[in-house]
Amino acid sequence: MRTELITIETDTIPLEGLYYEPEGKIKAAALYFHGNTMNFYTGGAKFLAPALSASGIAFFAFNRRGHDILSTRNSRTPVGGAFQTIAESMADNDYASQWLINKGFAKPILIGHSNGGMLAVAHAAKSLETPALVLMSAPRGGVGQDLKAGSEKLFAMDQADKITAQAKELVAQGRGSELMSLPGWWYVISAESYLDRLVSIPDTITLAPKITCPILAIRGDMEDMHRYPAEEFQAACASKLCDVQIIKDCDHFYNGKEELVANLIAHWLEQKISISIV
Repeated sequence: MRTELITIETDTIPLEGLYYEPEGKIKAAALYFHGNTMNFYTGGAKFLAPALSASGIAFFAFNRRGHDILSTRNSRTPVGGAFQTIAESMADNDYASQWLINKGFAKPILIGHSNGGMLAVAHAAKSLETPALVLMSAPRGGVGQDLKAGSEKLFAMDQADKITAQAKELVAQGRGSELMSLPGWWYVISAESYLDRLVSIPDTITLAPKITCPILAIRGDMEDMHRYPAEEFQAACASKLCDVQIIKDCDHFYNGKEELVANLIAHWLEQKISISIV
């Protein structure tokens, strides 16, 4: 496969990504949305590219502006996942999708891991030309999701009331960009980003009936099935649109199961794109 480093301009800092293109005939193109604080060279963004390329699918993985936990880019101003908002994340997905469309792929496949899966659901719900959607441990989403720690003890855990009050006070004082500690997430987050997550994240179950393309929903059997409700999502979808695969002995990041998951997704897409969808 051929690879190309891509830069996409936004209204603030640019997005960076890698575009992988098969050597032979291109059957379709897939757009990958990474998980919280991840990037285009970790997780599924890395291990899916060879398998999809071998199936004739071009693959584009990019960094949202909220990638990694904390970073600096073109100044000493801190940026990264600790400051991300849902609106910015959705805008970044639109920028990347438009880049693929401009390249000639009018109907990109969507693949999203974790938070990226939740964002992929929202993107597919408004992009009815999406030919196929792959969800890798997509969370439930919705208002209040992060106030429930679940079996994985995530986000604010049992300190939600205290941390929420702290965040509201910082924002009221005009200090919304200040960082707070979280016991169970990416460990630091700005007050504004924390409050945004409580009210702005998409509800995947509510959005499921709006999606009209074939869907593959994957979850590891070591994950919290309430937080990553593949079966419930399937039930909310239109009849027979969604296939569910629960991976045995598998965690949220597919450690040790990368090849199995990559081949599963590639083979499923091969079945769904038997005709050209470029």
